Amino acid sequence: MSDFIYNSQDTIAKSLISLVVIFSCIILITRLFGLRTFAKMSSIDFASTIAIGSVLASVILNSNQSLVKGGLVLLCIVGFQFLFSYGTRKSKLIQSVFVNTPKLLMKDGEILYDNLKKTNLSKSDLIAKLREANVFSFNEVKAVVLESTGDVSVLHCDDEKDIDDVILNDVEG
Repeated sequence: MSDFIYNSQDTIAKSLISLVVIFSCIILITRLFGLRTFAKMSSIDFASTIAIGSVLASVILNSNQSLVKGGLVLLCIVGFQFLFSYGTRKSKLIQSVFVNTPKLLMKDGEILYDNLKKTNLSKSDLIAKLREANVFSFNEVKAVVLESTGDVSVLHCDDEKDIDDVILNDVEG
């Protein structure tokens, strides 16, 4: 029962040292690979962030985990993420196979029900996102896009402004 409340000083010291070392590794890796390391630009970025968190927790909390192994795994995760994002920028084939295309859910105040169905979203999910974006009327909505990251972007205004074509350039209608 005492281990539940307080572990030995040795265990606590190992945890604190692990925390400092593994966070230093994360800072170094982020400096090497850039801020995109923790950006949520694609599903691989999201998965990488979760994997990094899992490795961090394992190394800090499990005294049987090696700091070198943890640092190497972190480097491999971020390295894979870097190579994957590089590959998707350079190869249309890789991009078309592995990257989700943003989908248009609403256009000019009209709900695109077929696209809602394709994306497995309900009308109530869409309406919740409209409320989040402070939309008061469907007439205000210029476009709603389900982004490749899973986020929903709501483009709206209460006047007759048109959306520049480049904004919806890669969006699947």
